[in-house]
Amino acid sequence: MLVTVELPSGPAAVSTAWEEPKGESRGVVAIAHGAGAGMDHPFLVGFAAALREEEFTTVRFNFPYVEAGRRMPGPAAHAVLTWRAVVASIRSERPDAAIWACGKSYGGRMASMAVAEGLEVGGLVYLGYPLHPPGKPEKPRVEHLPAVRPPQLFVEGTNDPFVQPLSQLEDAVASCQGARIAWIDGGGHSFEVKGSKRPADVVGAGLAKLVVEFIAEVEPR
Repeated sequence: MLVTVELPSGPAAVSTAWEEPKGESRGVVAIAHGAGAGMDHPFLVGFAAALREEEFTTVRFNFPYVEAGRRMPGPAAHAVLTWRAVVASIRSERPDAAIWACGKSYGGRMASMAVAEGLEVGGLVYLGYPLHPPGKPEKPRVEHLPAVRPPQLFVEGTNDPFVQPLSQLEDAVASCQGARIAWIDGGGHSFEVKGSKRPADVVGAGLAKLVVEFIAEVEPR
């Protein structure tokens, strides 16, 4: 399924993978990829499959730069427009469904920017929020986070170079309302753990339970 994103340079179509659970859906989780890989990365495929086992519809999607065959992300505004277009597409198909925004690294940060600018979702999940470039804690990407109103879950590895020192992320999350951290002990930026060799799809699938528990806790009754 293609979704049209109205970019300043003109419309661009991005690919989506809309997949349903076997039974009745509990809601829709929109899933964005990281900066270096598209929506079909095994980590995201495994993560989405595990969410469907928990009765969630999943919608993975690409950003325009990936569709264009480029390796480097385009302007952040393009990613924000993509998030808006994807959520609007989901709403047109499922007007009564709860929608949750989830992204790996860059994709999650772009979701937070879109929501800080007014995009409405039930909550956000960041799989490895890139708090700052590795080795550059003096350049945090946090100014917009307090403007995010829906609940937020930061799933973070304790060995992730993007969140060192860990106290910096804890301080950033403390500045937000309704935000929490789920630490993955020993996990790197892609949640790899030294000495434990697991395929990327298995690693991604292993994070789904944390997301399901978060949604169950914060979703309106």
